[in-house]
Amino acid sequence: MYSFTNYFKSNWLLLTLLLSIVCIADVSAQQIAVRGVVTSASDGTTLPGVSVRLKGGNAGTSTAADGSYRLNVPSNGTIIFTFVGFTTAEVPVDGRSVINVQLREEAQSLNEVVVVGYGTTRKSDLTGSVAVVSSRDFQKGNITTPEQLIVGKVPGVSITSNSGQPGAGSTIRIRGGSSLNASNDPLIVIDGVPLENSSVSGAANPLSFINPNDIESFTVLKDASAAAIYGARAANGVIIITTKKGVDDRLRVTFNTVNSVSDVARYVDVLSADQIRTIVNEHGSANLKARLGTANTNWQKEIYQAAFGTDNSLGISGGIKNLPYRLSLGYQNQSGVLRTDNLQKGSLALVLNPSFFDKHLSLNVNLKGNMQRARFANTAAIGGAVSFDPTQPIRTNSPRFGGYFEHLDPTIATGLANLQGRNPLGLLYQREDIGTPVRSIGNIQVDYKFHFLPELRANLNLGYDIARGKGTVFVTDSAAAEYIVGGAGGLNNRYQQNRNNTLLDFYLNYSKEIKSIKSRVDVTTGYSYNDFKTKFFNFASYNARGEKFPNSDPIYPYDIPQNRLISVFGRANYSYDDKYLLTATLRRDGSSRFGADYKYGLFPSLALAWTIANEPFLKQQEVISDLKLRVGYGVTGQQEGIPNYGYLASYNLSQNSATYQFGNTYYQMYRPSGYVSDIRWEETSTTNIAIDYGFLNNRISGSIEYYYKKTKDLLANAPQAAGTNFSATAFQNIGNMENRGVEFSITAQPIRSTDFRWDASFNITYNKNKITNLTLVPNDPNYLGAPTGGIASGVGGQTSQLHAVGGSRNTFYLLKQVYDESGKPIDGVFEDLNGDGLITLNDRYLSKSAMPDYFLGYSNNITYKKWSTSFVLRANIGNYAYNNNYSATGTLRQVTGSPVIYNASANYLETGFRGSDFQILSDYYLQNASFLKMDNLSLTYNAGQLFNQRANLQVSGIVQNVFTITKYKGLDPEVGSGVDANLYPRPRVFSVGLNLSY
Repeated sequence: MYSFTNYFKSNWLLLTLLLSIVCIADVSAQQIAVRGVVTSASDGTTLPGVSVRLKGGNAGTSTAADGSYRLNVPSNGTIIFTFVGFTTAEVPVDGRSVINVQLREEAQSLNEVVVVGYGTTRKSDLTGSVAVVSSRDFQKGNITTPEQLIVGKVPGVSITSNSGQPGAGSTIRIRGGSSLNASNDPLIVIDGVPLENSSVSGAANPLSFINPNDIESFTVLKDASAAAIYGARAANGVIIITTKKGVDDRLRVTFNTVNSVSDVARYVDVLSADQIRTIVNEHGSANLKARLGTANTNWQKEIYQAAFGTDNSLGISGGIKNLPYRLSLGYQNQSGVLRTDNLQKGSLALVLNPSFFDKHLSLNVNLKGNMQRARFANTAAIGGAVSFDPTQPIRTNSPRFGGYFEHLDPTIATGLANLQGRNPLGLLYQREDIGTPVRSIGNIQVDYKFHFLPELRANLNLGYDIARGKGTVFVTDSAAAEYIVGGAGGLNNRYQQNRNNTLLDFYLNYSKEIKSIKSRVDVTTGYSYNDFKTKFFNFASYNARGEKFPNSDPIYPYDIPQNRLISVFGRANYSYDDKYLLTATLRRDGSSRFGADYKYGLFPSLALAWTIANEPFLKQQEVISDLKLRVGYGVTGQQEGIPNYGYLASYNLSQNSATYQFGNTYYQMYRPSGYVSDIRWEETSTTNIAIDYGFLNNRISGSIEYYYKKTKDLLANAPQAAGTNFSATAFQNIGNMENRGVEFSITAQPIRSTDFRWDASFNITYNKNKITNLTLVPNDPNYLGAPTGGIASGVGGQTSQLHAVGGSRNTFYLLKQVYDESGKPIDGVFEDLNGDGLITLNDRYLSKSAMPDYFLGYSNNITYKKWSTSFVLRANIGNYAYNNNYSATGTLRQVTGSPVIYNASANYLETGFRGSDFQILSDYYLQNASFLKMDNLSLTYNAGQLFNQRANLQVSGIVQNVFTITKYKGLDPEVGSGVDANLYPRPRVFSVGLNLSY
């Protein structure tokens, strides 16, 4: 087994050696100490964080919070000052000991380079909806997956953590998503390698393999005019992740550590042991009264813990004979607040980006490796802690069930344990679910600028994404032996998955400035080949004693689903007089998931922009620094989330338990599978209209955008008419859906002085989702919609939501509760909405949606001398949640309706519900889940320079999940699906961080 302890110790040893070498480095005998202050030439404010280094040497530092610096350099040397958004300054020392420098801002940062699909472009030349978040704006604290860095930072982008489990990841939606049953996840591209959205066996989330400490920036392509260059995988937007790289010959060493303690902020409100005893003595049978215990056990407090976590990262960058490099090592160990939950990760990343032949040939090598060891806690304990009898103790003196108290079923003569209501602590400690996945993502990108035509470049990108996921699930024999009559108990199963994804991209780019006609032309054309291949191993099932379960042998030893995507693409950018811009893209994708007649899809886009601020009538004024009008339209595709060969007729071998007897021998039979031969691309067309603005030299800047997205030929797993197919449901193209929205963002610097700086950013998004068709025959009155939103304790797979024409996705479909004169809900009484005199499922109605109408983000950063503080606020408005904890456990039947006693929601004391069959479908349980959250609050102190002014130290204190303001009565209003059923609680996290940079 991989030893993370030895791995971490070796990193500390390497760090110690490096710092020792740094501290005893040779210093020239003719050096002098130079000090000074770096300020902005426009207003004289000091600039913290400016890179100050000796040209041609290793000496260097960064300016402190007050803009000051101190550096030992040769008396005849030259100092280079660099800062993002400002022009670089090279200043000769000439024997001076005091050198104050003023840096000039790049005009509106027009030359800032933005990473887009297959290349880069200047920020001033953007015509699509593109947002960039750099590392200086990331969220801080205990970050286990990279998308958490930009939560609340980008308008139109909603990021909801899936749970409080370490590494659980998030649900990301850009402008509402575009599909029903196919994927709504954006395409993630890391350093030019598009990632597959599917999970890796043994890992909580596929993005957990990317070390957040290695990331330099996120670029979000939101509209089709920006994303159509990715064609078939871009219907839900694109997130481009760029990692850190070596930039010059100077040696830089950074060490970052964040150590945290997590705790549960609140618990589900349930009845106490004394309340249970009162209810059972009043309403329970003699048998139940006899089963009452004398303990007072708070099961939720027993299953949760204060969890410690540490995240450490060491980065080394520099250059060896014009070979820039960056090497990073990372180690993270995060325990979950649910006992036995733990995630350990080790990462390694190497980046080489040399250039040759006078920078005509550039080579970029990106190699990332990550290995994990996760123990997944049995999350059934969360629901168990809510409902298990609080009058019983945790353990008994009996050797049965490992010593944990378990209810016995009095209706079974043998006294076997009840199949439901297991001891929550027993569920946790008697099950080991261990995953040990590894993953490597990398590429080699060769870029050649032709000597005979330097405006023409050829770029070849060879990439891979390899993962090996495996693990075991072991349940002790003592925990489960008595649950299986006549057989041994426990479980000892294993799983394994091998993924091998490969990429080949090649494109030619021609870029030329034609000054004679005030034009700039940038044309790209290329070819892309993506191969996705996964091998799933199938194993027999064994009990804890190593005995194979009957009929558990797999039909096949493994499955190898594979699909390919082959594409050609082109893009043309044209700029006239830096005022009038045009971008046109076209991509043709061919996917192996579709038949020959529907294999290829064409995805075009066109965008226009007018930089009004560059017009002569605005040149002479000083108030408006940026003003641009953008208009774009494009089409993107969707083929994720559907079977690889769903268009082909196929036969599958039956299970061992479904055989046919000939004589004394049983044979497995082949049976046909359902298929739809004419399945084709789901297509989303997007119109985008926007205005970018900036005032007072861009101290105030932002954008206003309107978008309209329409998806046709929705890929949905729809029911099939009896006798028309070999399965009850099949993926087919059926229906249409649209999203309309407005985004507004503003970034401002209200105060900028020598000692004090205040930066603030606010964004708000309005999105309205609407399903316009869901049948092959438009507006079929006989089809209500597609049920979704399954609920716990519902009889026969009951659901709480409906995808229906005229409403949004995840609209709640419930019975209308009747209330008495005092406003108290009447048990089992609902409105007869269809007027037939009966209360049936046909009386349900469409009401609120789980999707918010508005979501907002606000970031604030204040710096005073060496101190800085920041926080991030986030809000959802208009979203509703179904409180399944109330509905499943808030009735008298929950306590007294079984042979054993269960705990109940404290909501029972408010309603007195006895528990009718239809009560679980009452809209009483539908609650306003709008909220305001403070995600992050941090305080940082810049301790200044150490090690003879060669290193800088920062210390931070961080709190995450600070508070939530909401009317929702459940544990947490942020429920992605809208159904709140035993959510793994998101903990409150207290962290101390240290950053040491040389």
